Amino acid sequence: MINSPICEAIGIEYPIFQGGMAWIADGKLAAAVSNGGGLGIISAMNAGSDYLREQIRIAKESTDKPFGVNIMLQSPHAEEVAAVVAEEKVSVVTTGAGSPAKFMEMWIAAGIKVIPVIASVAMAKKMERCGACAVVAEGQESGGHIGELTTMALVPQVADAVNIPVIAAGGIADGRGVAAAFMLGAVGVQLGTRFLVATECGVHQNYKDAVLKATDISTVTTGRRFGGNTCRSIKNAFTRNFVKEEYSPEATPESVANLGVGALRMAAVEGDAKNGCLLAGQISGMVNKEQPAAEIIKEIFDEAESLLGGASKWVK
Repeated sequence: MINSPICEAIGIEYPIFQGGMAWIADGKLAAAVSNGGGLGIISAMNAGSDYLREQIRIAKESTDKPFGVNIMLQSPHAEEVAAVVAEEKVSVVTTGAGSPAKFMEMWIAAGIKVIPVIASVAMAKKMERCGACAVVAEGQESGGHIGELTTMALVPQVADAVNIPVIAAGGIADGRGVAAAFMLGAVGVQLGTRFLVATECGVHQNYKDAVLKATDISTVTTGRRFGGNTCRSIKNAFTRNFVKEEYSPEATPESVANLGVGALRMAAVEGDAKNGCLLAGQISGMVNKEQPAAEIIKEIFDEAESLLGGASKWVK
């Protein structure tokens, strides 16, 4: 069985995190992933403390395993949700869209392991200096907000640059991706898109169906023109209109940023797969069935173990 330092550090069976997907990663999904041996993660998204506390309680009622919370640091509620995770003493906090430095002392004092999501070597080094126990190195193959580097380029450079464990994310859907991540220097993986079609995932069925129907060329990035807000999602009427507006002569950074307001909720909650934003990664074309979260995890790691066990055939 595959085991790594991150399993021992957090108390999980398999070195796999579920991505903190806004409007999708709730207490029910997090508990299912944790019960399956991975680390389930609740997204604090742009909601306030009441919503997050409710989801944490749901997870606690459904699992006695470790789980985490993802905090988007640009959220207007970042301060209050940061306090909630300390009060509730969740096992892990992952962060994105900024530096969690000002919250680190509070979280570490509460016994929380802080694992920021990063997209560059410089940010990985900064997070290590701030006291992070690991980092998630996320390549641009991921769904949602992305950086510039691919997973294959980013992960080994981060692994060489820091002395803390590295979790690989972006473009990983099966055991082959897990095996490759270990060879790049990671000690675990984070998956988002594959868990979109978990039986326990409450995202609208229209969203799931869009992922299940996707091919290798079904995703597109938007928000590149002015930088800082690049997202990957499945091509639809929303993305076509976004690109048209983004590159119009009248476009400004502010007008482009406003194009996506409410679009993810429209797709994830309301099920509008045409006019909503279907955040998903480039591996969508590899996702072809709905399964319980525990089954997804076991299938991935059975394959990874088999591949890694037979790797000697390539070395003479």
